[in-house]
Amino acid sequence: MSEKKKIALVTGASRGLGKNMAINLAKKGINVIFTYQSKKEDAIQTAKEIEKYGAHTAFLQLDVKNIHNIPLFFKNLENCLKDNFQTDRIDYLINNAGIGEYATFAETTEEQFDSMFNIHIKGAYFLSQSALKMMNNGGGIINISSGLTRFYTQGYAAYAAAKGAVEILTKYQAAELGSRGIRVNVVAPGPIETDFGGGVVRDNKDLNQIISSQTALGRVGLPDDIGSIIAFLCTDEARWINAQRIEVSGGYYL
Repeated sequence: MSEKKKIALVTGASRGLGKNMAINLAKKGINVIFTYQSKKEDAIQTAKEIEKYGAHTAFLQLDVKNIHNIPLFFKNLENCLKDNFQTDRIDYLINNAGIGEYATFAETTEEQFDSMFNIHIKGAYFLSQSALKMMNNGGGIINISSGLTRFYTQGYAAYAAAKGAVEILTKYQAAELGSRGIRVNVVAPGPIETDFGGGVVRDNKDLNQIISSQTALGRVGLPDDIGSIIAFLCTDEARWINAQRIEVSGGYYL
């Protein structure tokens, strides 16, 4: 009898880094349930790409900034697991969903501040809390931070502060969930060529060259540089990695 495939839940995976994470998980033989916020057509396309690698997949709508949606989401997830995967358990949670908000410290509005903290820390906090009841022992949680918690870039005070909170949360989760064998780590990407921030790193040639010149490995990061690390952390080879901040930046701004 073949071993049952493990299941990962990835938030915000209809596009960008989340999509790449989901595809890399599929390449590792892990089934994937992922969420999208509003663009269902993107989610359908992502699902098709995941299935190319032989993984089973499904997707659900979720707006992580509104924690009042979480109970309904987990009811939908429970039904999805039962109907599509013949189980009521998941193994991994990747808290990827997020957006950027460009504003200097002096110009940040309360609305912008609340948006960053509601999405990146409050949403991830309570989503992870609710996921515990259906997570298998020996699984893992991966939170997504940012290289901006280590180095300064103008205009990301609230975003970086929220990501800093995510990094502290990771340590507490790892300590409290260790008795269940659940590993918790945080991955902090450096500048990546995606549509984040309107695609500024990807599409601005001058900025791309500046970042490359400040990176030890001499180029800007690509989605596969991040997605492959997420997938690795969801394997037995990473079983002794716990409570770590793993920056994936090619040696940017050393």
